[in-house]
Amino acid sequence: MDVRLVGPGGAGKSTIGALLADRLGLAFLDLDRHLAGRIGDIGEYIERHGYHVYARENVETYCSMQRGYMHLGVIAFSSGFMTYPRDIHPEYSRVCQHIAGHPNTFVLLPSLNRDACVAETVRRQIARPFGRSAAKEEAVIRTRFEIYMAVPARKIESMRPPAEVVDEIVAALALDKRPTRL
Repeated sequence: MDVRLVGPGGAGKSTIGALLADRLGLAFLDLDRHLAGRIGDIGEYIERHGYHVYARENVETYCSMQRGYMHLGVIAFSSGFMTYPRDIHPEYSRVCQHIAGHPNTFVLLPSLNRDACVAETVRRQIARPFGRSAAKEEAVIRTRFEIYMAVPARKIESMRPPAEVVDEIVAALALDKRPTRL
């Protein structure tokens, strides 16, 4: 079984992903960590090469992981993964369609209310050691919120205890596995 977690930075993808993988007995893959293993510090890489090159490398990292494994387990995608320009990588459109259309893809957002989501995302992101300003974080999430809401996958509000979020995802996975009636 594969489970895909997408959403903005600070939505809880890594925390929820690790707990979910443990609960389901699956491997946990954090795309940011995997990418950092290939390129080093992500922030420094972006400064040196630019965001466009980083995004292309991020997609390539996922594609190479996907080619190397039959099942990846629980995957936490990088915060902007579903928001890149469609021409960022030759496989990107196909990959996005596959992720968005997969029955075990979940979009994690602190809240489905845009203003609450923005406020909580900014709060969480500026607490991290990235050195970004609140204004920059707010601009990023305001731009990306509609993109995440448009992903045709189940939306999960993550502004609550992680165990509750994991319970909701596990319940959704169980519902999707029920046999259909004719």
